[in-house]
Amino acid sequence: MHQLLRRLWSRHGIRSVAGQMFGLQVVVVLVIVAAAVVALLLESRSDAEHEAQKRSLAVAASVASDPSVRRALTDGRPGAALQQQAEETRKLSGVDFVVVMSPTGIRYTHPDPARIGQHFIGSIAPALHGGIVTETTAGTLGPSVRTVVPVTGTGGKVVGLVSAGITVHQVTLAAGREMPLVLTAAGLVLTAATGGSALIGRRLSHQTHGLGPVQMTRMYEHHDAVLHAVREGVLIVDPQGRLLLANDEARRLLGLGADLDGRSVTDLGLDPGAEQLLLSGRVTTDEVIEVGDRLLAVSQRPAAPAEPGGWVATLRDTTELSALMGRVELVQGRLRLLYDAGIRIGTTLDVHRTAEELAEFAVSGFADHVTVDLADAVLRGEEPTALDAVELRRVALGGARPDIPFYPAGELIRFGPATPQASCFGSGRMALEADLAAFSGWQGQDPDRARRLVARGVHSMVTAPLRARGVILGVVTFWRSKEPAPFTHEDLSLAEELVARAAVSIDNARRFAREHTMAVTLQRSLLPHALPEQNAVDVAHRYVPAEAGLGGVGGDWFDVIPLPGARVAIVVGDVVGHGLHAAATMGQLRTAVQNLSTLDLPPDELLWHLDELVTRIDQDREGDGGTPTLTGATCLYAIYDPVSGRCTMARAGHLEPVLVHPDGRARLSGAVAGPPLGLGGLPYEKTEVLLPEGSSIVLYTDGLVEDRRHDIDERIERLRRAVEPAGRTPDQMCRAAMDTMPPGPPRDDVALVVARTRLLDAEHTVCWEVPSDPSAVAGVRAAATGILRDWGLEEEAFTLELTLSELVTNAIRYATGPIGVRLIHDRSLICEVSDGSSVSPHLRRATTTEEGGRGLFLVAQFADRWGTRYTSEGKVIWTEHRLAAPS
Repeated sequence: MHQLLRRLWSRHGIRSVAGQMFGLQVVVVLVIVAAAVVALLLESRSDAEHEAQKRSLAVAASVASDPSVRRALTDGRPGAALQQQAEETRKLSGVDFVVVMSPTGIRYTHPDPARIGQHFIGSIAPALHGGIVTETTAGTLGPSVRTVVPVTGTGGKVVGLVSAGITVHQVTLAAGREMPLVLTAAGLVLTAATGGSALIGRRLSHQTHGLGPVQMTRMYEHHDAVLHAVREGVLIVDPQGRLLLANDEARRLLGLGADLDGRSVTDLGLDPGAEQLLLSGRVTTDEVIEVGDRLLAVSQRPAAPAEPGGWVATLRDTTELSALMGRVELVQGRLRLLYDAGIRIGTTLDVHRTAEELAEFAVSGFADHVTVDLADAVLRGEEPTALDAVELRRVALGGARPDIPFYPAGELIRFGPATPQASCFGSGRMALEADLAAFSGWQGQDPDRARRLVARGVHSMVTAPLRARGVILGVVTFWRSKEPAPFTHEDLSLAEELVARAAVSIDNARRFAREHTMAVTLQRSLLPHALPEQNAVDVAHRYVPAEAGLGGVGGDWFDVIPLPGARVAIVVGDVVGHGLHAAATMGQLRTAVQNLSTLDLPPDELLWHLDELVTRIDQDREGDGGTPTLTGATCLYAIYDPVSGRCTMARAGHLEPVLVHPDGRARLSGAVAGPPLGLGGLPYEKTEVLLPEGSSIVLYTDGLVEDRRHDIDERIERLRRAVEPAGRTPDQMCRAAMDTMPPGPPRDDVALVVARTRLLDAEHTVCWEVPSDPSAVAGVRAAATGILRDWGLEEEAFTLELTLSELVTNAIRYATGPIGVRLIHDRSLICEVSDGSSVSPHLRRATTTEEGGRGLFLVAQFADRWGTRYTSEGKVIWTEHRLAAPS
């Protein structure tokens, strides 16, 4: 019980003596009241059972002695009258049942008529011998008492039995009417006892301040500990300024003697500062006062915030701590300086800017002047060698004044072997010149300049190597002139850490510059250096690589490819990603497009083959986790025919080109969008537009129109308006398109191509149909000879006659009609023979015994180029004959 009470008090926070006493009294009263109520309930239950037995016996005996019942049982004719009499008796007596039965236990009456005629359940044997049976059973209505009494006839013979029963609950109801009175009395007793306990507990709580036994014991223990054990002085002063308590540490710190309790603070002989603070009673925290040769940190608070009750002061000796804190603040300042250096140095991947950031930062927090000298190889993105120690280029100069003769930024300086800079670059060790005026050798580089430096107040310097990943990139020299204190050996570690952080950033910038230069070089080598000569379009173009620090070189590219029949293909593409991989992949795709263009495929078929190529490249790269895939590369391929003026184009995920009509109206081409390259298996659809002569086709990559601050549709609309004015050359249109870019360096590559269309007039093109008759070949030759005479190309007549004879004869023999011939006078003489067959001829060498098979071989020998392209109606076999330059 004791342990239970302890857990209960602990759970509910009853820890004070008064609370525990109150709780204990309440528990005792509750136990007494509960015991009284339980005893009353048990007594009531016992009385109820006795009352039930008496009532059931009285009812059963009354019925058994009734003459009418005896007569009915003696005559052996119990009937409805007996049932009715038993029920009336039951209702009047308040019992639950009255059953009249035969000596064998067969019921004659029962409250439930369905049970009449059934055996009585219970003990009747004693009653058959003239006794009385009383028993308590647990029925469906709860505990009940029933009594069986015999009915005797003439001569004392038992002629029947009568049983009466009543539940204990009915008897208990009467006793239960007295329970509210009992409970009310118990509640009043409990309330009175609890109230008395509360009054006693309140008085006890006031006397003990709510403390428990353990707390009171600990209070005295803590009092002794404060007085003698803690290493912090404690003073308690009353409102009248009298000292109430001073522990041992306070007496030691203030130099107080014994037996001073109760004396005024003014009589303690304290220093004026301490005395004034203790008498003021003002709230303070860690206020430092001087007491003798000690520095004491005093914290003071009111002893009783709610009412004037004096104040408590604590004292700590901070003499040694103050000196230590000075060093800590110095270390923290240097750590803060290094942390800021990590944030402010190396914000860009530019070597020059990083060196300038180092100089600017060091001037603001460490030195008065800073010079940064790097090897030229670092500026080129290369690693310096031992030969670079001879010459270093001044990249940054911080804190310089016109009157101080430092070497200017950008100058190549040849440091002498004895100078700290050359020694530092060669050995990798820092150098300290605490007194420059001593001229201990550092002036050997330029004695006159050294004297002027000292004359301007520069008195000390520290030279540190810029070392990153085991390679020395240059040196940094810190100078002091305004700060009177010279550099010390303690400053070397800070300078070393500062320079080491900057060296990593400079080396990262150097590496990035090298990779960026390689990528730019690779990309420019893969892009067209000069556009091929052709008469189909006038072309102007622009290419701007992304800024080095914003992603670097990407994979944007363009090309202009002459095609047979004086046509030209214009292609623009974009490879995802940046860097060497993107540039190399761009070269792969450009080469693939050039190779596929030799097959003279329609744009949609060419993009389909290019998509398969990208898919295979991605599959090859899946095993190399460091190489990005190409899925997402885009391309737009357009073919322009200057004879018909038709432009056929298809695009794979690329932006839609802009078409500008000769009158200046600009619109999007309407080319059907296709999926990006590399998704695999998806078809592409070509779009044909008829362009008047002098129209312009504007092809571009997303770097020209993408802007995080604007929607891409808005940027395309701005581009459309920029190229819309009529009467401008392609180069002027390129300039206007580039002016629409957002200000600042581009975040992505920009490729732009503007092609102004031309048309070959009827004087340079002639075509006619040829009947499928071998005799028509002669007429074709004659007509072609006349055309060449009109064009002034009589020297090409023999070659053209031979070519036409063979091609037209093969078309008549092996192909189906219609057969057509077209001659084009462009930069070369182009001959085209078309037919309705899709079977391509093959070049072969005929043996000496074969009569045929030499025609196409002769054509290949006389023509500079030849080939086959397929159309929706069949095929075209074409030849090109180079023309002599006009004299």
